[in-house]
Amino acid sequence: MNKLYISLILIPILTYGCRIKDIDNNIYTQSIDSFTMNIFSSKGNKIFTIKSPFSSYNKKNNIFNLKDTTIYLFKDNEPQYIINSDNSKLSNNKLLELKGNVLLKTLLRENDVIYANSFTWNIDNSEYLLTGNVKFENNTIALSSNKAILNKGNDIIEFFNPVKYIIKSRANKNSYEINSENAYYDINTKSVSFRSIEKRVRSKIYF
Repeated sequence: MNKLYISLILIPILTYGCRIKDIDNNIYTQSIDSFTMNIFSSKGNKIFTIKSPFSSYNKKNNIFNLKDTTIYLFKDNEPQYIINSDNSKLSNNKLLELKGNVLLKTLLRENDVIYANSFTWNIDNSEYLLTGNVKFENNTIALSSNKAILNKGNDIIEFFNPVKYIIKSRANKNSYEINSENAYYDINTKSVSFRSIEKRVRSKIYF
């Protein structure tokens, strides 16, 4: 991805305008009361949209800091995931970092939700990194670990050792629990694969 096109909308720009604060002689921060930004690829495909009721822009370092963020992630110009967080930072229109009560919902499957403390994505690659109390949950299963990577290219979530896995009963209660090393959840096929470090122990469960 060599070049990005940015569509920046300041809402309501006519009502509130922008407040500029002089931090020092070299750094200027622009405060924005309502914020919407669209990021496009060089081919004109929408990559993601960010919305925030309050944000600030550091012109010198080209960094946006946003509060109460809502982000839509796109694939083939269609929204694929929606993420909410307490805070987020967009650096150089390439590195996206979210922190605090991160909640990622997939629009591919109903009721698929991922919780985490933080979310990091360099938009030059296809992997979303989630860290800190990571938990994937839907009506059937719950997978948790301290680190996971969601590959937006194949819609597979890799959970890193140690992984706790819970199968729910029809009454939405825990049926039984499995502890394993790395686990892989395929959003499209709704299947879970388990692998050991030596790759001698493998299993796959479909729902």
